[in-house]
Amino acid sequence: MKVIVNGKEKELKKGATLKTAIEGEVYNKGTLIAVHLSEEKLVKETSDFEIETTRGTLVMHLNDSPEAKVWKDSVSAISGMSARWVTHNIAAFGSFPTDLKVDKSENGYRIYDCFLSLGGFDSSTTYLMIARDNHRGSYGAGKAVIGRVTVGRHLLPLFKEGDEIISVRPMMSEISTENVVVTKNLAMKLEDGYKVETMVSIDLDKKSPLSAEHILVLSSTGYMKATDVTGSYIACSEDLDVEIPVEDTGIRDKGTVAVRCDGLGQGRLYILKDKRQQSSAHNIAGKVTNGMAIVGYAKKYDIFTIATNPPRALAVGMTMKAGEEFLKNAGITMEREGDTSDDAIIVEQTPEQTVTALAEGKVKVKGVPKEKVFKITLEKQEDPRSVHYFRKITGLSHKPVGSMTVQFTFEGLPMVTFYGDEMKGKDIVPHDKQFKKCKRGDIGITNQARPHHGLMGIRLEDSKEYGPTGEEPYGTNIIGKFDDDLDRLMKDLNDDDVVYIREVEL
Repeated sequence: MKVIVNGKEKELKKGATLKTAIEGEVYNKGTLIAVHLSEEKLVKETSDFEIETTRGTLVMHLNDSPEAKVWKDSVSAISGMSARWVTHNIAAFGSFPTDLKVDKSENGYRIYDCFLSLGGFDSSTTYLMIARDNHRGSYGAGKAVIGRVTVGRHLLPLFKEGDEIISVRPMMSEISTENVVVTKNLAMKLEDGYKVETMVSIDLDKKSPLSAEHILVLSSTGYMKATDVTGSYIACSEDLDVEIPVEDTGIRDKGTVAVRCDGLGQGRLYILKDKRQQSSAHNIAGKVTNGMAIVGYAKKYDIFTIATNPPRALAVGMTMKAGEEFLKNAGITMEREGDTSDDAIIVEQTPEQTVTALAEGKVKVKGVPKEKVFKITLEKQEDPRSVHYFRKITGLSHKPVGSMTVQFTFEGLPMVTFYGDEMKGKDIVPHDKQFKKCKRGDIGITNQARPHHGLMGIRLEDSKEYGPTGEEPYGTNIIGKFDDDLDRLMKDLNDDDVVYIREVEL
């Protein structure tokens, strides 16, 4: 059987599962997958059919009668049939064979009713009848009303004998409950003609480099979480406090990916389900090209795989050699600075924004010896707000290597402190549980209870009285641990030196 996966046709064995179909595709375990049913399957499931005629297109909504099931079973035979007779009361299209039983009773019909009749009281010549007026009649199959015309009613007075039905199609709505199943069940069995989407694909907007980069940051794990869901959009609010200027704005069509650049919720990413007007507070960051059914069905806190075009072109965290090859494959040349050896770790890239780097075709990178990129661990569950602040200030929120600039240090001092952001630091609330003993290697921040809120520090000696920034317990939020060699860190360290840190292995 043939199945379309992310726009590519695959030949699979009959009864193959979703797991087999998506092999080799962009997909993250546990994320949503959209399965569009085949037209044959949809005929059995849908209640709306589009009937294209030589006069125009009608839409017929079926009821749940046995005769409606007969109609569904006969859809493939109806295309190309003509209007055999047209009167003031009806237009009759046919004929096609069924197994309907003869019933000569007279029944009432309302204008726009669709029903079946038997020509010559013979089921081998069954007709689709459309009532053009209210009337009563005997048509050989009993009442046999199967539905009503809901769209294109203006065409009924125009029908004449010889007009044809060009095609009959089940209504295909991209996120209609009749033709899409969204699932995480990889054991789901597929049928011939199914279409599968494993990811939401986004083309980045070249006119919004910072907003486009925000998409790349939010999807750096390969997936994104729907933190907010409404009938008009799904949104991701996992990286707020982002400073993004006004970039490309305009009408936000269905499938537009927008980023709030001003006002409450700055940094929130939206994927639009419906068209919305232009807003100066929303930058257009990209356009969904695959996976709108996933967007339409996602519920709050669902996660879905993201693929961007182009992918992110950031070499920070790689060795000089690996970074150069990576950027070269993206069409970008790399200029080395700092430690230029092949084994040096890239700690800075200018420009960082993928869209800008691709447009310019070149970047500058700074390298340092691997032992100069120090490992830390952050306690995200204990105090997410303080950890969020730390990751924002150091850059770990958007790249694998962050940096801290030394504010104050000298030999024998029991701590080393680093510059923070006093304005952002005013929102750091004191911990409910204060430290009993601050240990060597503890990383902390001065909270809003003290004047120098936002200051960051690392403790170099155990203390029951003072934290990593020299504050007492009530003024200190411990957020993590320095997991590397402190003696190596402190060797020859001076004020205003830059210290590079990482949470992951390089």
